[in-house]
Amino acid sequence: QVQLVESGGGVVQPGDSLRLSCTASTHAFDAYAMGWFRQAPGKERELIATISWDGVNQYYADSVKGRFAISRDNAKATVYLQMNTLQPEDTAIYVCTASSITGTASSWPRHYDYKGQGTQVIVSS
Repeated sequence: QVQLVESGGGVVQPGDSLRLSCTASTHAFDAYAMGWFRQAPGKERELIATISWDGVNQYYADSVKGRFAISRDNAKATVYLQMNTLQPEDTAIYVCTASSITGTASSWPRHYDYKGQGTQVIVSS
């Protein structure tokens, strides 16, 4: 069982940056691929970024490619999501996720079987 706790959400203006963090309660953090979903009002949950167990490979959804960057620190059991040039359409609940199924940067949402409670990001002027 893995517990995930996100932090770093908030209210920002368009064009601003924000960094989300997610800490996992496991001693085997480096066995898991990690990622971030987001759930915007009235929209389906979207897998936006993933990272392999060793941090070498990443996947990004087209909606965030070039603006967001995922990284991890296995020594701290933490994964990060750096979000730049935020836009109102980025407003969503951001949910950290872990995969016990694969260690690769899979883009298949069903590979991610652990999820945190989420942190709210609001982008508004």
